[in-house]
Amino acid sequence: MKRRDSLGALLGAAAFGQGRRPLIGVAGMSHESDSFNQALTTLEEFGSLKPLAPAAFVREHETASTTVSGYVEGAKRHGLDLYPMAVVGATPKGPVARAAFETIAAEIVRQVKAAPKLDGLLMPLHGAMVVEHYPSGDAELVRRVREAVGPGLPIVVTHDFHANVTPEIVRDSTVLITFKETPHIDTKDRGLQAARIMHGIVTGKVKPVQVLVKPPMVYNILYHHTKRAPLLPIVQESRRLEEDPKFLAVSVPGGYQYGDVPQVGPSVIVVTDNDRAAAEREARRLSDMLWATRGQLKVDVPPPDAAVREAMRAERFPVALVDTGDNIGGGSPGDSTFLLAELVKQKAEGWVVVIYDPEAARAAIKAGVDQPFEGLVGGKSDKMHGEPVRIRGTVRSLHAGRYVETEVRHGGGRYWNMGHTAVIEAEGSTRDMPNLLLLTMRRSSPNSLHQLISCGVYPERQKILVVKGAIAPRAAYEPVAARIIEVDTPGVTAVNPKRFQYRNVRPGLFGLN
Repeated sequence: MKRRDSLGALLGAAAFGQGRRPLIGVAGMSHESDSFNQALTTLEEFGSLKPLAPAAFVREHETASTTVSGYVEGAKRHGLDLYPMAVVGATPKGPVARAAFETIAAEIVRQVKAAPKLDGLLMPLHGAMVVEHYPSGDAELVRRVREAVGPGLPIVVTHDFHANVTPEIVRDSTVLITFKETPHIDTKDRGLQAARIMHGIVTGKVKPVQVLVKPPMVYNILYHHTKRAPLLPIVQESRRLEEDPKFLAVSVPGGYQYGDVPQVGPSVIVVTDNDRAAAEREARRLSDMLWATRGQLKVDVPPPDAAVREAMRAERFPVALVDTGDNIGGGSPGDSTFLLAELVKQKAEGWVVVIYDPEAARAAIKAGVDQPFEGLVGGKSDKMHGEPVRIRGTVRSLHAGRYVETEVRHGGGRYWNMGHTAVIEAEGSTRDMPNLLLLTMRRSSPNSLHQLISCGVYPERQKILVVKGAIAPRAAYEPVAARIIEVDTPGVTAVNPKRFQYRNVRPGLFGLN
């Protein structure tokens, strides 16, 4: 019980029964799995399963703006003691390997069973985790945990906006909450909401009932920007409903179109305080609102050659070219070369491209600063992301690749690491307008401008910025980019669903035809 007592001292005092504070476990496994990426996600990519000590758990999360940061802050506000268990995640990639899932799931269940008597359990999951042998790893993990703890323990699950929510996880959880926004800048708020609801459950103030409705559609990721139509009015309506205390949580996740699974697509989950009729009514109404926007979901974005020409003709800079087919945050390899090849071919100037290529990065590091560089870059992970491009230039600088984002950006993360990084000043550069290629040792989603700034690259001084993502990088890039152009690049996260062969989805879904 020392872990509980020490965390109680950290989080403050509150009454629960005879002076006892509610003890709430925290355990989870988070992964966004791209069914079309053949590279499985392994156990080693998830990190340590050893729980952090309570004080270390608080220090790890209190300065960020993630969902778990919200749990920590919510525990302080509502007098909950948190009992940390395994909380692991891996960078989006292909489906989770069977051995990895079985090892992690078994360890989480073991830790839950071995914990002191819990009053509730908070589970930070993604909602789009596909496993080799399960279409929804999230649902299977919650099923196993529910089986271990029995029907009475409250389980509050938090999901990403890109969750493919299943009826099974709604059945086995007490409350399911998803992010409301893309870019995901409300992550801490959702953790706070989860902690607040958990407090209401364990103190007997609320009795949640939840309802899931899924419209028969896939909502293309091009339209997941929740600060604009067509999703903005629906998100606003979900917030309006939550102003009524009867509605504990109203979630409208857009789904994840790269999961070839039966429950792919958007969802509505309405959680009320013991009013199933209201939950069913409003879930159906919001689902109808989603369905009514289908005429606005046209996929019409330029291919790489046209996008580069358009960027070069711009009158105001920088122009951000969004490499949607190589969306690292969606599970791509990060080494697509379609845009890099066009920039070189069309002799564009003032461009910046970040490529995950450990081999090329090591060669540049070995050469050293101010030394010539020549090599084939990118296009090495598979055959879907272009051919390697020959780059000639000079090694401009070398970096550790670690940086800090102090603002709330997509996902709420604060500390980032793209591995040792080499900056190449490529042919065609001038002193005022260099062409810069960043070669990294780790895949890192471009959710922060400090990915560039930490390497001495100032985006506002450049003309063309290649951004490997979809909607997520906008929180960082919209403040600096004069224009953002989404590009229809091939790859495992291509925005055009006709590039893929779906085998496991529900028949007749709008958006895949």
